[in-house]
Amino acid sequence: MQSFLKTRVIAVVGACALLAGMTAQGAEEPRRPECIAPAQPGGGFDLTCRLATEGLKQSGALKEPMRIIYMPGGIGAVAYNNIVAQHPDQPGTIVAFSGGSLLNLAQGKFGKYNVNDVRWLAGIGTDYGVAVVRNDSPYTDLKSLMEAFKKDPTKIVLGAGGTVGSQDWMKAALTAKAAGVDFRKMRFVAFEGGGEAVTALRGGHIQAYMGDAAEAFTMLEGGAPIRVLAVFNSERLPGKLGVVPTAKEQGYDIEWPIIRGFYVGPKVSDEAYQFWVNAFNKTMASPEYAKLREQQGLFPFDKTGAELDAYVKERVQAYRELADSFGLIKK
Repeated sequence: MQSFLKTRVIAVVGACALLAGMTAQGAEEPRRPECIAPAQPGGGFDLTCRLATEGLKQSGALKEPMRIIYMPGGIGAVAYNNIVAQHPDQPGTIVAFSGGSLLNLAQGKFGKYNVNDVRWLAGIGTDYGVAVVRNDSPYTDLKSLMEAFKKDPTKIVLGAGGTVGSQDWMKAALTAKAAGVDFRKMRFVAFEGGGEAVTALRGGHIQAYMGDAAEAFTMLEGGAPIRVLAVFNSERLPGKLGVVPTAKEQGYDIEWPIIRGFYVGPKVSDEAYQFWVNAFNKTMASPEYAKLREQQGLFPFDKTGAELDAYVKERVQAYRELADSFGLIKK
């Protein structure tokens, strides 16, 4: 009898230890993993999913191939509503988001859902805003551009992608604000992308373009006749753009990070959530991933789990206050 009881105790202890080990490691890899890109193929969300797909495969963190599903609409609004309302507990589905998604969330453009309605998973890279002029422009630094802007706002036309309230419009409005110019008086022209903006710079139709660092770097590498005056970050960027001073170095408090990452549904289990956190942590710690990220024109940004959740909510609150100051929040 004693031998039987002893055997049962050992079996129970062993089972508990096994369960504890499984809990510590998180859930098993989900079946049929998929990444939702909330846009048409070829855009930033597509690149974000492809970076994750390649990185997770290369690091061995994900054994099964991850497929990409396209769900365009509202810079992520359609996908956000779909996950929260219809697929809140899908353990194998991750959804790409960007700084633009957070900006729209802050402005209430995701319908009845808000920043607390999903589980923020991983940030895998970031880009930053930049101020760009023609390479023969009389403005050789941000200060000279700002002084001319303040002296006569009508003579400085700012170009950017997107309409009022978009990320690029925000960068232009922040530039106007930093120069001491009423943003309502700034002359702003929207373009479909950087190529159109460079053409406009060449033709003298705009004096400056509020773009993204990765895009500007690609243009410079391709021989575009542009000059980058400032990076909208707290510190200089690594690599070839390291020679470009920050706006803050030049006396202007302008920062605009453009993060890229993922979230999962609100009812995904803690175990499944932790599996993805561990998978991304393993992937982003590998030197091979750094090369993949650089190929996509992104800079380091590796926050996961609770750290990313806190960051996202802080950014959304900051965006909400900023949008409100520009009269973009409907009351």
